[in-house]
Amino acid sequence: MVRFITKQYRYFKEHTTPMYRKKSCLRNSSGRRNYSLYVSRVLKKVAPQRGISSSTLDIMNALINNIFECIATEAHHLMCSRNRCTLTPEDIEKAVYLLLPGELAKFAVAFASKAVHKYVHS
Repeated sequence: MVRFITKQYRYFKEHTTPMYRKKSCLRNSSGRRNYSLYVSRVLKKVAPQRGISSSTLDIMNALINNIFECIATEAHHLMCSRNRCTLTPEDIEKAVYLLLPGELAKFAVAFASKAVHKYVHS
């Protein structure tokens, strides 16, 4: 009986990672999000007959992660300059207006406000 338990324990001990700990497919090794699925979906809605290569998807993913990181950093600086501990939507809007050029910032803030309003009231 003792030998059976030790053999069973040795069997479980050999597994370095448990089976239930699988890596998420949304995260890559650097800890950044992967938006390629969403880019493909938007492309299919805008131009159903067009496709996109994997290298182009990688470039778009890097671009989205870079813009997100810049907006988050700028919003953090705005939050700290106001001596606040909470990041507010106004901080994010101001960061978008500071980082993105004119019309692009207006459209980004308008679509984001619409999406947040739809999410809150759904």
